[in-house]
Amino acid sequence: MKKFLVFLSLITVLLMCFSVSGQTVNAQTYVYVTRTGKRYYYNRNDWGLKRARQVYRVTLSQAQSRGLTLAKDESTHRTVVTRVTAKKARKIHKQAVSHSGKTKIAKNQIVIINGNNPAFTKSEMSLKHGAWARYGSLDKLNRSTTANAMLNYSLMPKVKREPLYVDPTGWHNKKDGGTWLYNRSHLIGYQFTGQNNNLRNLMTGTRSLNDPAMSTFENKVAYYLRSNHHHYVRYQVKPVFKKNNLLASGVIMRAKSVGSNAISFNIYIKNIQEGFKLNYANGTSVAE
Repeated sequence: MKKFLVFLSLITVLLMCFSVSGQTVNAQTYVYVTRTGKRYYYNRNDWGLKRARQVYRVTLSQAQSRGLTLAKDESTHRTVVTRVTAKKARKIHKQAVSHSGKTKIAKNQIVIINGNNPAFTKSEMSLKHGAWARYGSLDKLNRSTTANAMLNYSLMPKVKREPLYVDPTGWHNKKDGGTWLYNRSHLIGYQFTGQNNNLRNLMTGTRSLNDPAMSTFENKVAYYLRSNHHHYVRYQVKPVFKKNNLLASGVIMRAKSVGSNAISFNIYIKNIQEGFKLNYANGTSVAE
C-alpha cells in the first residue's frame, strides 16, 4: 500500500514539472482504480467501484502501465436526488432552448427514420434494472460505437461539468468566424449521466450537429426527466462511420419515454457544417 501511494506521489510531482504557468503541457485523461483491482473506470460512481474501500484517481497511462484494462460494462449510477420543482424545470428548459438558438441547424441536416418511430422492443423498454447507461467499446480504429441508456433523474449529475480535453477520432479543429468548427460531442449528453472525458461516449461533431441539432432533442428529454423524478426514457445514440472514416457521417438518435408518448423520436443528424467541406476520412476541412 505504501509503495502504491509513493508511486502516485512521484507521478504527481512529474506532472507538475511538466506544467507551464499552471497548465499541463499535455492534457491527461484521468481514470479511477483500486489498489488491487484489474480494471480502470472513467466514472467514479461505477458499480464496479461501489464496494471498494479506497478509490484512486490516476492518469490513464498510469493505469495502463500497471496492466489494468477498461471495465467492459461501465455504467453510471447515481442515487443522490434533489428536488426540482416544475417551475424550475421549465426555467432550465427555457434557458437550454435559448442557448440552442445561437447556431443554425444546416438545411436538411435532420432526417426522420422509420416514421420517427424509435421501435424499441418490449424487453428494451423494461425497467427491471432501473436506470442505467452503457457505452460500447471502441472499435479497432478507436472510434466510439453505440451508447445505450435507461435515463432517469437519478442519473443526472449534481456537479458542474469539467472541461473536455480528450480528442475523439477525426479531431482537426479550426476557428470559424471566431468560434470552433468542431465540438467534442457526447453521445449521451453530460446532463444525463455525468460522463465527460470518456472516449467511449465522445465523437467529433460539427458545431451545428452538437448544438443546436443534438441539443434540441437532448433538452426536450432533460426537461421531461426533470419535470418528474419518476419519468424514464429509453435512449440510444449511434455514430455512423462509413468504412474506415475517422469522422462520422452523422449520428442516429432514438428515444422513447416509458409508459407514455411524451418523448418519442428516431432521427439521423448529418455531421455537416454550412460553409465547410469536410474530409470524413480524417476530419480535415476546407472553407467553401
